[in-house]
Amino acid sequence: MSRPSPGGLVAISTSSFARADRRPLERLEAAGFRVRLSSRGRRLRPEETIDLLRGAVGLIAGTEILDREVLAACPDLTAISRCGAGLDNVDLRAAAERGIRVARVQAVHAEAVAELALAGILALLRHLPAADRGLRSARWSKPMGRLLAGKTVGLVGLGHVGKALVRLLAPFRPGLLATDPSPDPAFAADHGVEYRPLDELLRASDVVSLHLAYSEPVHHLLDRRRLALMKPDSLLVNTARGGLVDEAALAEALHDGRLAGAYLDVFEHEPYQGPLTGLDNALLTPHIGSYASEARAAMEMEAVENLLEALS
Repeated sequence: MSRPSPGGLVAISTSSFARADRRPLERLEAAGFRVRLSSRGRRLRPEETIDLLRGAVGLIAGTEILDREVLAACPDLTAISRCGAGLDNVDLRAAAERGIRVARVQAVHAEAVAELALAGILALLRHLPAADRGLRSARWSKPMGRLLAGKTVGLVGLGHVGKALVRLLAPFRPGLLATDPSPDPAFAADHGVEYRPLDELLRASDVVSLHLAYSEPVHHLLDRRRLALMKPDSLLVNTARGGLVDEAALAEALHDGRLAGAYLDVFEHEPYQGPLTGLDNALLTPHIGSYASEARAAMEMEAVENLLEALS
């Protein structure tokens, strides 16, 4: 398949592209490409993705599904650049068969996601959402919280984001447990992290934070059985990928008091409208892990450069 020359059309499906910084968009235009932005403001459905990609040679992709059927309906497409690290939404085999090059950004988002995970942990421990709701409802009620200092934090996944969170946690002096398919013994030794099997980590941790990439083998990794292993006063945090947690089972555990609280920034189906929205001990945000302006601008610029390289 021949590669397109400048002057072709590039589609951008991410809902907030260039909101933090227009330079990534200007870089594409300076390279001679026309740009088509999504106006949906949310994750695209397959038919909407196909419509956006009509005539496009390149795509800066969000989390929309890019499966065999979608790619087959976009014959002009030659390159996909994910504005993110995960590729679970892209059928890589189908892309390779069609000669479509696929790239992703590396670790520029790690600090932003790690800081959000830490914010969620602290907000749950000190009951900030409940305190805010009470004050706005004219209730001067003071919820009794807990310290993060001295707690045991279990990290399910110790890649770029997990390691960034470990560094942020250092002043709190927690016990640190981790499980990861590719252990890094040197990092663990330097930062006091002890590797444990997943079930042991869940039993021992006061806070469990997920930092794994999604794939079918880890679908509902934290299912009803594994959630039951966690301490009743423990917290669960997921800023990684929806689908890692059985959300229905989590809602039951939170409702019944078998878990103290959970913070989720990602969901199996987005936008999320499930039972967790009715629980006061569930803190929910709309997939904003990378939505710090500095991190977002860096991600978008890297995604643009990756796409230009793939298209050249």
